[in-house]
Amino acid sequence: MKKSTLWLVLLTLLLSSHFGLADTKKTIRIYHDSDYSNHKESALAMKMGFMTALARVGHQVQGFEIEFVEKDHRGNSNRSLLHMRQFLKDPEALLMLGGLHSPPYIKNRTYINENEILLLVPWAAGGPVTRYPSESNWVFRVSIDDTKAGYKMANFAVNDLACKAPHMLLERTPWGESNEKTMRKALAGKAIKEEALKVTWFNWNTQLNRSKIILRDIVNSSADCILFVGNALEGQYFVKAMASLPANLRLPFVSHWGITGGNFYHEVKSQLESHVSLNFIQSCFSFKHQPLTDEAKYAIKEAKALFPDQASDLKTLSAPAGFIHSYDFGKILLAALKQTPLTGNVKQDRKRLKAALENLQQPVSGLIKTYKQPFSQWSDTNPDAHEALGLRNICMASFDKSGGVDVLPNEMQESQ
Repeated sequence: MKKSTLWLVLLTLLLSSHFGLADTKKTIRIYHDSDYSNHKESALAMKMGFMTALARVGHQVQGFEIEFVEKDHRGNSNRSLLHMRQFLKDPEALLMLGGLHSPPYIKNRTYINENEILLLVPWAAGGPVTRYPSESNWVFRVSIDDTKAGYKMANFAVNDLACKAPHMLLERTPWGESNEKTMRKALAGKAIKEEALKVTWFNWNTQLNRSKIILRDIVNSSADCILFVGNALEGQYFVKAMASLPANLRLPFVSHWGITGGNFYHEVKSQLESHVSLNFIQSCFSFKHQPLTDEAKYAIKEAKALFPDQASDLKTLSAPAGFIHSYDFGKILLAALKQTPLTGNVKQDRKRLKAALENLQQPVSGLIKTYKQPFSQWSDTNPDAHEALGLRNICMASFDKSGGVDVLPNEMQESQ
């Protein structure tokens, strides 16, 4: 055989081998349904936390490469539904990661569960999200839960700020409505009379002038503090509106964590420095806590390696809860995957993975705590079955002068 012919044969064999391997490449996709347009900071924080956790296995599991797919729902429930339909048509899509808004997962809850979409929620607090009334409940959460968050906010307002007439300022969405119910129950236990408890509703995209009108009415009432449930876009205008009032008329804000989901601090830095009082809920972990755990040290090191520009200093990361919760969820997912032999049949694999999440056999070390069987099978008598965090894991917090988050001590906090 001529040398030229031999080289052609060898080249053909090499190319055939290469493309044969390419054809057998196995992939699983994780769809990230989030608001990359209006709350980019929270979306990126979730992505970074999740990818940092998955770096422990080199973003591969059981011979499958893990592909992370960004899907921007822009805060629109219908766009979120479109992503779910795309997910169901993808033969390599294993699960969805969702956040930060609750309405897409409350409005589309029946569709999610009837179509067996495995949805992991590291940021969306609406109470109904994980409480679909069926054992066929496909939504799991490592995030603050509004059936408990309202109690923390109410307790802080009454016990720490000595509020006697708190006024609820809530966005007009299912998220705001679920918080109203919880806070009314919580405040009733604090001897706040029902008739004295007022609520003002606002819509998304409320701007500065409207915010000033709303606050003027609240300040002219008997209110002595404000329980705020809203996101960063509207929250910045209410803080600016409060700062425009004379100092003796300003009321303290006790806020849900939605304000931390965007570029909030940098928009209101000067107002906060001019003595507008603001506290907000967070989960009970901070990269500012010393001494750092081994888990926190690993997360910092790996995040810097993966995202050198965005994660250069996690102590001042925008939307830190997104990173923290997604990192912990990523660790939980890896533990569940160890119990789930993947077949490549995504419908079958989703069912097995769901069962594994509900029956984790080993504790999982996270940033917030060590998770010991964080999930179980949902039932009417076990409504928190798909909630990994409890009231003990919710703290109050404030911003420091550089935009970092100072988490206040929580006497109820424990690792369990």
